[in-house]
Amino acid sequence: MKVVEVIDLKKSYGTFQALKGVKFEIDGGEIFGLIGPNGAGKTTTLRIISTLLKPDSGSVKVFGYDVTSSPDDVRKFISYLPEDAGAYKELTGLEYLRFIARFFARDEAEFKDMVEKGVQIAKLKDRITSKVSTYSKGMIRRLLIARALMVNPKLAILDEPTSGLDVLNAQEVRKVIKDYTKNGGTVLLSSHNMLEVEFLCDRIALINEGQIARIGSPVQLKQEFNAVNIEEVFTEVIRCSQTC
Repeated sequence: MKVVEVIDLKKSYGTFQALKGVKFEIDGGEIFGLIGPNGAGKTTTLRIISTLLKPDSGSVKVFGYDVTSSPDDVRKFISYLPEDAGAYKELTGLEYLRFIARFFARDEAEFKDMVEKGVQIAKLKDRITSKVSTYSKGMIRRLLIARALMVNPKLAILDEPTSGLDVLNAQEVRKVIKDYTKNGGTVLLSSHNMLEVEFLCDRIALINEGQIARIGSPVQLKQEFNAVNIEEVFTEVIRCSQTC
């Protein structure tokens, strides 16, 4: 069974057609990247898969469950981290992780395990007991990554996971994501950082103007376009879609 199946997905906002028949699949255990320019349809696609938006037509299945007809079943398997997510500023980092864990833990033992895992992922050291209002943007992002992964989702949907992080912190988050898939998880991520996409992703879908322009592994895409890196592939795909 595919983890995610997206078939002929369409979505409009008034007269603007954001998605024009998007189609792709995600296998279990892989890191799948969805990349494209601003306004290409990335966030709309992620929100539909996360059950936050309903498509106009087409279908999305997550572990065999339709996101429109069975959203509650889908939500049991996923964790979604939006790019603009925030945390409760008057709570400490630890209090925030405990607050979130209460929604997911089935018993006290699982609650303690989730919180401990969240603390380990966040790597905020003694600042975990400081209020979120005192955190830098990068610290908040690490806390949110911890929140998304500590609940052990089978599918983590991450929109710009390293947004606001410096180089060292971004490297640490990428390692956390890699380790998560090694332990059986699957990741769908969107990022403007082409280096990050190339390093992390097993396969990449390039979306432009609401349509998937290319899908393949980083190696396959670089070979197809005789490119040195994914940034060159991205630029060529977008240029060709506008002029070819």
